[in-house]
Amino acid sequence: MGYLYLKTLHIIFVISWFAGLFYLPRLFVNHAMVTDATTQTQLSLMERKLYRFMTLLGVLAIGFGIWLWLGYGVTGGWLHAKLLLVLGLVVFHGYCGKLVKDFATGINSRSHKWYRLFNEIPTLTMFVVVFLVVVKPF
Repeated sequence: MGYLYLKTLHIIFVISWFAGLFYLPRLFVNHAMVTDATTQTQLSLMERKLYRFMTLLGVLAIGFGIWLWLGYGVTGGWLHAKLLLVLGLVVFHGYCGKLVKDFATGINSRSHKWYRLFNEIPTLTMFVVVFLVVVKPF
């Protein structure tokens, strides 16, 4: 029974973390498009608060995932691929933190079009991870 509770918590925190991974780059799109200082300040505040909260959610998602992996012996080739993709999401998350700081200090050098493409990375990664977890192809 403990396995199912851990799995449930892992899924809840993964979904919550992904909500932030989806929304923060959308804020970057808007931030890259606006020019007035008041709106830029408001967007910077929103980005910083969201990043801090989603960091906690990501830590919890990964923590419960590690607990499932080590505590219940979840294994398989699919898991190795998933872990590599999760590592990529952690790097993506960290890079978002750098972008939050760049926007806060006014040194963004990318266009809103670049952020629109950047925004698709977590979506594409999610598709592959869900496929690996559900189908377990190897």
